[in-house]
Amino acid sequence: MKVAFYAPLKPVDHPIPSGDRQLGQALLEALRVAGHDAFVASQFRSFEGRGDCTRQTRLAEVGRRLAERVVRRLSAPERRPALWFTYHLYHKAPDFLGPAVSSALDIPYVVAEASVAAKQRHGKWAMGYWESVTAVERASATIFFNPADFAGVRTVRGAARDDEYVPPFLDLAGFAAPSAMPGADVAERKRRVRLIAVAMMRPGAKLASYRLLADALALVASPEWELVLVGDGAARREVESAFARFDPAQVRLVGFQGPAAVSSWLRSSDVYVWPAIDEAFGMAFIEAQACGLPVIAGTGGGVTSVVAADRTGVLVPLGDAASFADAIQALITDDERRRRMAAEAVAYVTSQHDLPAAAARIDAVLRRAVAEHAPVTGAKTAPVIAR
Repeated sequence: MKVAFYAPLKPVDHPIPSGDRQLGQALLEALRVAGHDAFVASQFRSFEGRGDCTRQTRLAEVGRRLAERVVRRLSAPERRPALWFTYHLYHKAPDFLGPAVSSALDIPYVVAEASVAAKQRHGKWAMGYWESVTAVERASATIFFNPADFAGVRTVRGAARDDEYVPPFLDLAGFAAPSAMPGADVAERKRRVRLIAVAMMRPGAKLASYRLLADALALVASPEWELVLVGDGAARREVESAFARFDPAQVRLVGFQGPAAVSSWLRSSDVYVWPAIDEAFGMAFIEAQACGLPVIAGTGGGVTSVVAADRTGVLVPLGDAASFADAIQALITDDERRRRMAAEAVAYVTSQHDLPAAAARIDAVLRRAVAEHAPVTGAKTAPVIAR
């Protein structure tokens, strides 16, 4: 069926890479793998991160005008979608399009990764909060990727509504084949255990994670490790400063890398390390495990939904540099445990976080939503679903 896809937080072709963009792209691909004619309905970005009420009001006005245009554009029979699908809405990025367009076209409205934070109802993003609550109430079904979002959304929708948990996923086909090893030569690799982290270097939670990682490594007793940091951004200078205490030959910042190069760096490494401060779940954890890396991470957000504790990785208390250091020390000095976790990691993400399985689960949600939709204006029978 024809599916209108929309991502208010970050369009899938946004120039700045992130886990959010990555999952959005994977979602669009999953819809197509399931046989649907999925198209991007709008690239309008409703995100407002400073709590500026004037700008929020302006974005709402623009969004409502755009919704009217989208309705006119999609009203023609050959363009009319069977369903509207919105990915990732919350108080800082409400959906001004989906509820209005789906109501006007009398089609189901499905939301993936919605979150409702009650503490925002009277805060700087109160407008976005209430817009998001309205959207969540309006949705025919919601899809969760982060178990932490369950409670907030269900306070709005209740437990009886059509809501489905789908583990975060990626198309893991690109990680299946071994890649050539970049960087250090084979002799050097045999001497040291290579740790790796892949993350944007930006102020806030990402920078806090980089700093905690540096603090943890300073506590590791064994010198037999090296670290590769893949990523770039506005906080690169601060990241460099955090790791300046180490020998440059031991810690290397290789900058932004394309997907193929990221895969190569991961495959040439031994352990993925990331403190995961304020991390929703972390798509890089899935990539790392697909490349056969055990993970060391902080237990926060939805990290436990993408890392199997004590099977594919070690999870430590969030923000605890000493515990993180202990986990690194234990894993880099235990070759057998690393090998066992590496094998488990590949099997785990393949069974739980690969695109085909997710596509089937999402497809089932959409088909239910269309089959159960009661048209307000049109035929009394539900539309026929065609691949």
